[in-house]
This record gives sequence, structure tokens and C-alpha cells, in this order.
Amino acid sequence: MPQILIVEDNQRLSAVMKKGLAKHGMASVVAHDGDEALHQVQQEDFDLILLDLGLPGKDGWTVVKELSEQGKRPPILVVSARADVDETIQEGRYDVNGFIPKPFKFSHLIAKVQEQLRNQGLCNTPINPLPA
Repeated sequence: MPQILIVEDNQRLSAVMKKGLAKHGMASVVAHDGDEALHQVQQEDFDLILLDLGLPGKDGWTVVKELSEQGKRPPILVVSARADVDETIQEGRYDVNGFIPKPFKFSHLIAKVQEQLRNQGLCNTPINPLPA
């Protein structure tokens, strides 16, 4: 079963994400700030990180940077409402695997997660087109 780290300070949203991932056969752990996320990655092996950027303590970009420096970094999908994220990723300033803008349709989140897991050979779900 794929293991996903949800890094989201909004407790309601993180609970919805956790429940939805479980319905699709994925286990998850929630971290509510950047420091907790870094700690969790040191304690467990994750197949994917869903990372908000506006976190208390260390922000999401700092988490990406520190994980890259540590050399222990699973694929990361940034989940954020910030308008400049897609441009930042396209410019290659941070090494992440994709972006899901908030607010999002849950079916879009699941499709992106499954795509990342499929790329690692961890998901056999048929490829469905992303919802519009």
C-alpha cells in the first residue's frame, strides 16, 4: 500500500485528504508544519509528499530544500493557493514533481497522486484523463 505524507496546516483539509486517499487504497500520515514534515520523513519511508507551501515554522519551499540537501526525498506534489507556484516550478527553482492548485477537485488530486505512484511502479490503476 503506498504511503503518502500530507503536509497541510489546515486540519479540516488534511483530514479530508487523508480520508479520500484511504478510500483509494493509500495510507497517509499528516504533518501540520514544516518541522514535523522533516521529522516524519526521517522516521518513515514515504512514496509521495503532498506539500502545502504556507506552513507555520518552515515553509514548504524550505522543506523541499532541506529534503533535497539530506538526499532523502520522495516525489513531491505542491498543493497550494499561491498564484506564482506554477511559474516557480517551470523555472526550475525548486525540484518538485508537480503542482495542484487550491481549491482543487478531489478527483484531480487523486489522478495526480496515481500518476506519480504509477511512475514509481506503485499503482496499477488504469490511466484516466484528468478532469477539466
